[in-house]
Amino acid sequence: MAGLATTFGSGAMTNSIEEISGSEVIFVIGSNTTEAHPQIARRIIKAVDNGATLIVADPRNTVLSEFAHIHLRLNPGTDIPLLNAMMRVILREGLIDDAFIEMRTENFNSLRNTLFAQDFEALVEITGIEPSLIERAARLYASAQKAVICYCLGITQHVCGTANVESIANLAMITGHVEQDYTGVNPLRGQSNVQGACDMGALPGVFPGYQSVSDEAIREKFSRAWRTKLPEAPGLTVMDMTHEGVKNGIRAMFIMGENPVLSDPDASRVEKNLGSLDFLAVSDIFLTETAQLADVVFPAASFAEKTGTLTNSERRVQLMRKAIEPVGECRTDMEIIMAISNRMDYPMDYEEPSEVMEEIALLTPIYGGIFHDRLEHTWGIQWPCPDRAHPGTPYLHKYSFARGRGLFVPASHLPPKELPDSDYPFLLITGRTYHHYHTGGMTRASEILSREEKEAFLEMNPKDAEKNSIRNGQMVKLRSRRGEITVRTKATNRVPEGVVYTSFHFVESPVNRLTNPERDPVAKCPEYKVCAVAIEPVS
Repeated sequence: MAGLATTFGSGAMTNSIEEISGSEVIFVIGSNTTEAHPQIARRIIKAVDNGATLIVADPRNTVLSEFAHIHLRLNPGTDIPLLNAMMRVILREGLIDDAFIEMRTENFNSLRNTLFAQDFEALVEITGIEPSLIERAARLYASAQKAVICYCLGITQHVCGTANVESIANLAMITGHVEQDYTGVNPLRGQSNVQGACDMGALPGVFPGYQSVSDEAIREKFSRAWRTKLPEAPGLTVMDMTHEGVKNGIRAMFIMGENPVLSDPDASRVEKNLGSLDFLAVSDIFLTETAQLADVVFPAASFAEKTGTLTNSERRVQLMRKAIEPVGECRTDMEIIMAISNRMDYPMDYEEPSEVMEEIALLTPIYGGIFHDRLEHTWGIQWPCPDRAHPGTPYLHKYSFARGRGLFVPASHLPPKELPDSDYPFLLITGRTYHHYHTGGMTRASEILSREEKEAFLEMNPKDAEKNSIRNGQMVKLRSRRGEITVRTKATNRVPEGVVYTSFHFVESPVNRLTNPERDPVAKCPEYKVCAVAIEPVS
């Protein structure tokens, strides 16, 4: 989400979740919302029931696309041509918001020149969508008074992920669809509390509150508070550690609540890298595939056994209260971190989670007014909340963007790093299913959820199945340039010809052994969503 952060700040939702219900036009792109974010999908469907127009851009026929007034069934990896084509229509038909562009943005001429330099018919051909559908979608979005864009990992997990996000920001700003309630750009976070983790500095280049490590004054502030000298340079990204940690000089690693052996692309390489470490420690509530490789495993407390805060996609900080005492020998994350820190000669002596929250408020301006005692009496406070008297911020950028003026950043089509060829004739896209979450560490421990979906399925168009003599329900070998797995097929028109789809929840069919580790050059996010594969029946 780095591209959106350039203009909009953190990459968080500009609006509140409930505002989606009151929008006139909702444009969903790169998100299978009903399966990955069902509570947000509920608001989208409610808005449709209230008369809103729904536009869905997705290569697959999803449950949400069945509710859509327009389904833009684009070729995988062609989001930029689609967005540019929509903006060409908006420019051509005079639907831009001239006043907003003049008062609140910069670099518009560069965007306009780039768009007019691209042939509309050529853009449409790349997407594979009927021109009339793109034109109708553009008009509806631009003409609405209240319009939101919702996107997720289908936008960011490409080698052009940053440019994808910047193109979404371009579309929103060219029409003035920001700075208001019911109107904005809403990235739907991929995991529980990933917003809170980013807010707290779990990114290589920032301290909590997105304060840059390269800023000397910011660095000095945190150095004084934490009583230690802090590095001037950004740290390593996740893949720099999980794929090349040993090469980058890492000898030991501590992994908390993450299962990269299943969740990272080219996962065989992750397993090899972790196995080459001098020491690996893992903290988790289940013995995950990553934990099975560890020298030491710390049993961690679940959500019900600890007190603290979670920050959701709409920037809402909510208090989570301990319901039961930690079971057996498990400890809370705070206790585990403190115990390790104390043994490494950096004393930590917080007595209560509320003390940590007070330190966060002291050092992090966007959290400056958020304390446990305030959260006790609310269902959450949305940052920015600079002081105790502030009620929180339901929607962002009412008067200005984080950088001042919104910056238009033109983009051109950058195809996926791997496209089908004679050796690997299919394009694999990956995602999630309704009944399981991430690598299945928790959901597959549930008897009921496992009953609903016991194994992975490879969705394949019936015409492709017939051409390749593959029966519905047959096991196949799925190969990429990085590895192979076996998986059961499901013949369905949900995917177009030449495209196959599966989820990454199942260790029996670990699809991330196949996915491409090529990364976006800015955000360093890998291209999970698209890679070339071959399919062979298993007799």
